[in-house]
Amino acid sequence: MRAMLLERLANLDRERHPLRLADIRRPEPAAGEVLIAVSACGVCHTELDEIEARTPPPSLPVVPGHEVVGRVAALGAGVTTLSEGDRVGVGWIHSSDGSERENLSDDFVATGRDVNGGYAEFMTVPADYAYPIPDAFTDREAAPLLCAGSVGYRALRLTELENGEVLGLMGFGGSGHLVLQLAKHMFPDSSVFVFARNPEERAFALELGADWAGDIGERPPVAPMAIIDTTPVWRPLIASLWCLAPGGRLVVNAIRKEDADVGMMAGIRYETHLWHEKSLKTVANVTRRDIAEFLPLAAEAGLSVATQTYALEDANRALLDLKYGAVRGAKVLVT
Repeated sequence: MRAMLLERLANLDRERHPLRLADIRRPEPAAGEVLIAVSACGVCHTELDEIEARTPPPSLPVVPGHEVVGRVAALGAGVTTLSEGDRVGVGWIHSSDGSERENLSDDFVATGRDVNGGYAEFMTVPADYAYPIPDAFTDREAAPLLCAGSVGYRALRLTELENGEVLGLMGFGGSGHLVLQLAKHMFPDSSVFVFARNPEERAFALELGADWAGDIGERPPVAPMAIIDTTPVWRPLIASLWCLAPGGRLVVNAIRKEDADVGMMAGIRYETHLWHEKSLKTVANVTRRDIAEFLPLAAEAGLSVATQTYALEDANRALLDLKYGAVRGAKVLVT
């Protein structure tokens, strides 16, 4: 089968083709697993973190990709919850201990990092971690829901937002454009403010219903009670703490932060950024509950999923566009 392989870690500032198109052996489902014929796989910033060694795979080579949609092609022994031909999705959580806190467990296995993922024509996953895809979404639309949407839903839950409180979104990429719409559905009386450095991203946010959009570091018209930061850098974290309302909550939805501007943290001041009982929480991975709850909720809310598609063999170009270009929605590979 065709697959895009990560064979060595690389800095994308110097290495423009970190993945190689290869013909590798098609996997077979073990007991309790299903084989999925992949039709679409989203491209996530976490893939950049893997390639550039901020969250490196434990061994190489590996097939990246953890926003996977496809059809069940074969069943492993003992699988009774799915049938061949079912349309399913796979997220960042490939398997874990099944507990309520499985995202924090030492047993957590990440799709496309710890085991082969969806930048391929086929992949395997435990049947319990394959989720039915609502009919409301095409394969390409559904792919970003498996991580950008689901982990965004987890971040929104962790804000403990109440209807009528102002929500801020720091950064506006694949996750932000879904969380904005979800927040409008779940909290109809809440204003949503978007902070993004790119004017095109701010304009896109306003198109989708944001009540205000400004640059990172701008003071919004009202101090948000909660902010979700999805950016890979440090400046937005400082800016978020600066403009939070007293008692406000910052949720950082990023698996890693890059080091380029980490020096900005030396400028943090207790009285400016942390006082008045502000709190900070991070999102660590995602659980089965998050994905299982979010997918039908996304269909109920009628989320509009903006995608830019690439052929599987163009995965390197998709990664570079994600790292260096303006982001309008999510990038998706199609097989």
